Amino acid sequence: MSSVASPAGLVHLGMDTSKKTIVIATLWPGEEIPVTERIANEEAAVRRFFGRLGDPLVLRSCYEAGPGGYDLYRLLTSMGVACDVVAPSLIPKGGSDKVKTDKRDACRQARLHRAGELTPVRVPTQAEEAVRDLVRVRAALVDDRKRAQQRLTAVLMRHGSVWTGSYWTAAHRAWIDAQRFGEPALAAAIAHYRGTLATREAELAAIEAELAPWARRDPLAGPVARLGCYRGIAELGGLTLTAEITDWRRFPAARAFMSCTGLVPSEYSSGERTRRGSITKAGSEPVRTTLIEAAWAYQHAPAIGATLRRRQAGADPGTLARSWKAQRRLNGRYRHLTSHGKARGEAITAVARELAGFVWAEMTA
Repeated sequence: MSSVASPAGLVHLGMDTSKKTIVIATLWPGEEIPVTERIANEEAAVRRFFGRLGDPLVLRSCYEAGPGGYDLYRLLTSMGVACDVVAPSLIPKGGSDKVKTDKRDACRQARLHRAGELTPVRVPTQAEEAVRDLVRVRAALVDDRKRAQQRLTAVLMRHGSVWTGSYWTAAHRAWIDAQRFGEPALAAAIAHYRGTLATREAELAAIEAELAPWARRDPLAGPVARLGCYRGIAELGGLTLTAEITDWRRFPAARAFMSCTGLVPSEYSSGERTRRGSITKAGSEPVRTTLIEAAWAYQHAPAIGATLRRRQAGADPGTLARSWKAQRRLNGRYRHLTSHGKARGEAITAVARELAGFVWAEMTA
């Protein structure tokens, strides 16, 4: 390998990362076939490799976003090497390409990066990433609580105890407490399920208490307060959206943000036939879940209750106007869909999709 980059143009490097190694494909100016090399996924090895390439100002590197995070990006940028973290789902792939290896992936990235065909993602700051990780702890605990609830409900149902009202209300919990079984082993099993649920609920309460102060600290406080002016988006919901999205302006239009949430229908259309399916569920699951949970608030007639009025205190008049417009529009949308035969769940998904558009418009206004 040459120790000095060619002055004729830029050097593009595609990297396929794994836990222990990095395969780097180096595409020199004027060349069509990259040169590949495998190095250890360690800071010293990365510094040695890029140090051999000469002037970092002519280097353009990229790798797929993945479980390895952004440490490699931060290391390279600290060395003065331009680096893009690219969206894996948006990397062009041939339909007949059935062979996947680290070397082929790195070479493809190098070629596509030089051609400008890759879509970079926004890399959060370390502070933003830390808060996002804390938000995701809460999302994981919500899932754990749901599983604990399902297990307890299932064991009661298997033994003839069936609740017919709304679940996990005060009345439902009192009914569970009143259940008695003659078999000691069954009583012990149910006690363990209840204990697990109580533990998950205590853990969730603890993480929510720890998250609350971050919603009131810069740079998150302003966006969280603006989102909180919308019905259904409380403090933790606003914090989740802010921490997950971070840069709202990377979406050029509301439709692009809707697609990122995974709330748009999948589609397979060819010729004169158009076939749409269920939502894609692409992008961030916490964002999609937050929007769907918020959308349930819009089944009710437009109103500003005491809690929402508190969240809106001191807000910009433009934000308040957009929030009220969202209430009227989304409630009308929900009523229209349910009156025309749509199931409530389907109607709420459609409302959540439109709410995503309102949220994007608010954060880019």
